[in-house]
Amino acid sequence: MALKDAVPIIDDRRFDDIVEEVKTRIARYTPEWQPVWNDHNDSDPGITLAQLLAWLSEMLLYRMGKVPELNYLKFLEMVGIELQAAQPARVDVMFPVTDTTTMPFIDVPPRTQVSAPADDGGPPLIYETEKSARALTATLQSVQSYDSGVHRDLTAANEALDPYLPFGELALTEAALVLGLGFPSAYPTPDDFPDTTFDIAVYAKGDRAEKPVVTCGPGQTAFPSARVQWEFWNGAEWQRMAALKDGTLAFTRSGFITLRAPAPGPMKRDYVGTYPSDGSKPKLFWIRARLAKAQYETPPTIVAIRTNMVMALQAQTVQGEVLGGTDGSRNQTWELANTPVIAGSVRIQIDDGTGPAVWEVREDLLDAGSNDPVLALSASSGTLNAGDGVHGAVPIANAQNPDANVVALEYRYGGGARGNVPARAINSLITPVEGIDGGNVTNLFAAVGGREEERIEAAKERARRSIRAQGRAVTLEDFEVLAKQAGDIARAKAFPLLHPQFPTVEVPGAISVVIVPNAKRVPGRPFMPMPSEGLLRTVCSYLDARRLLTSEVFVVAPSYQEIRITADIVAEDDADTAGVREQAEAAIAAYFDPIIGGDEGDGWGFGETVRYSKVYQRIFSVEGVDSIERLVITVDGEDFPECKDVPIAANSLLFSGEHQLEVRLTDAEAAA
Repeated sequence: MALKDAVPIIDDRRFDDIVEEVKTRIARYTPEWQPVWNDHNDSDPGITLAQLLAWLSEMLLYRMGKVPELNYLKFLEMVGIELQAAQPARVDVMFPVTDTTTMPFIDVPPRTQVSAPADDGGPPLIYETEKSARALTATLQSVQSYDSGVHRDLTAANEALDPYLPFGELALTEAALVLGLGFPSAYPTPDDFPDTTFDIAVYAKGDRAEKPVVTCGPGQTAFPSARVQWEFWNGAEWQRMAALKDGTLAFTRSGFITLRAPAPGPMKRDYVGTYPSDGSKPKLFWIRARLAKAQYETPPTIVAIRTNMVMALQAQTVQGEVLGGTDGSRNQTWELANTPVIAGSVRIQIDDGTGPAVWEVREDLLDAGSNDPVLALSASSGTLNAGDGVHGAVPIANAQNPDANVVALEYRYGGGARGNVPARAINSLITPVEGIDGGNVTNLFAAVGGREEERIEAAKERARRSIRAQGRAVTLEDFEVLAKQAGDIARAKAFPLLHPQFPTVEVPGAISVVIVPNAKRVPGRPFMPMPSEGLLRTVCSYLDARRLLTSEVFVVAPSYQEIRITADIVAEDDADTAGVREQAEAAIAAYFDPIIGGDEGDGWGFGETVRYSKVYQRIFSVEGVDSIERLVITVDGEDFPECKDVPIAANSLLFSGEHQLEVRLTDAEAAA
């Protein structure tokens, strides 16, 4: 028997039940009044008293019924389960330099703010850069691939964000991606490329055909499939150029590449490859990424390469906020003015009269000693809690400054799904930076990662699973639970002994975790939620810290197969055929949905066979359907016989193509 079946119900009576119960007891407890008190209507004074008693009793029963819920939440609090605060969105922002600047580059400081209009009509969304960035005055004007002695112009594809092969279709050794950089016409010294470091942002393609995979493990276990040598053109030959950091794993994933330009002089402007040499365009400086060694399983495909990009967080920084004073009591609290607070960003200073000191901010005080200067932060509410002298020190009162000796030196706040703005939504520079074209700052791709504060129901489910998992990934369910904790993920499924590179062989110790992210449905487009590269890496890092050393974990994007239903439906003679068709299409699309589909409404099962009878039943359950004359299931373009179940590939999900549903009335033939 399930434990929940043994939980006693305190009292489930309601107002009407109590009134009726009182009425049935009138004859028993007041027999002397029966000759005259036999009309129990609402206007009777005695019944009015009974209704008053019932109302008071219902309120008491309601409060008693909340006691188990209160105990449940208190137990969650005891084991350290709190609602996860809203998370801020992240986005890469481009900072173009004005055409009139005379500087070779412009330094964009950290915490530079840009903004985007809010979809809900509220105040603009503010984003802050996470680090300093060096914006080059020279712009990227030519993108070419070099393979087997042939240059191909990719500039238009790069500008339009169309996927392209940077090293050609084979990506063999000595293939190269060639980039041309040039200064604007007003720049005073166009022949001198600055001696500086700068970043190049690479955005790899990630669609269902590629099925991105991330291997979980320490950094040294992730080896690129190629060795890339960066070089510059000196007017006669290519020479080595220093690459300080490659976050793209040899162009196989999105990231930043940090390059170091040589001292002014060696780099020469010239015409290279397909760039026109007829004088119609000025000469450019040229750099290239050459494959010194290539062993790609699949040639890399990218959608864009850009300069002057830096990551920004949907957040705002507050400095020097006075929170109040200390009084020497236990468990003192203060409130930050802005929420939700971004964890790890808070710096608190308390002056107890002996001089200001910075107190450490943690999630809780459980591990704090009696004299440790630490505070606990609730990120959602912005509440700071001091210790009680047992767990955490008690802040001493300052007689010289009793009301303002607690100061938030700095903290950041922001978060929520509203921060996931679409591409090109960021359009304004809030923090002025001399030399930056504030009217043209933008984001090439949509912001991701923003989510709302966790709901209580979700926290309860997470608590049950996390207590069972104990923060370690051993069983398959552990991997699924922890994967869902790592990001905004709708579903996670772990497959044992499955290695993405050897799908037909059982590999001991290998575990593949397929994740399906929460995603918006775009009308008119197939719904195939695919995790971003950032989400894959986030989940992978989270699982790696909790896996056993003997396991090899892969985080994989789902594979999808297209399903189409062709059906001839007969509707009832008084039904709206257009409405029946629309409802039937919606029912089928919902049934095969990867997030809300299936028999239980929790997403279509991985590799689940399509049952002909259940599809038939879904259509037949639509109001107005009289019968179904013909029904054909098509998967990936292959029609299957009627009345036969259709298997799909192992570990795959389904997405709805264009269903072909024909609806006619039952009396259509007779009328004809």
